[in-house]
Amino acid sequence: MQRIEIKAEQFFELLKLKDTPMWEIFAQMIDGNEKEMVFLDNEDKVLFNYILPADQEKLEEDRKEFSKQFSDKLANFN
Repeated sequence: MQRIEIKAEQFFELLKLKDTPMWEIFAQMIDGNEKEMVFLDNEDKVLFNYILPADQEKLEEDRKEFSKQFSDKLANFN
């Protein structure tokens, strides 16, 4: 499995500047092989990782699950 290291702060800034959803970038990276995406802070410490699936269907399932979990966490803050 290919490992891709991403500086989280720069990645999310770029998404914001380009007004592009993270999931759209992930969809463009799908090539039939799983990839481990490792998000790092500015000191190269691992913040989190995500296994990019090999196909669009699994990516859509992941997106839906992420959205649900994110909504649930936001609801707990209110």
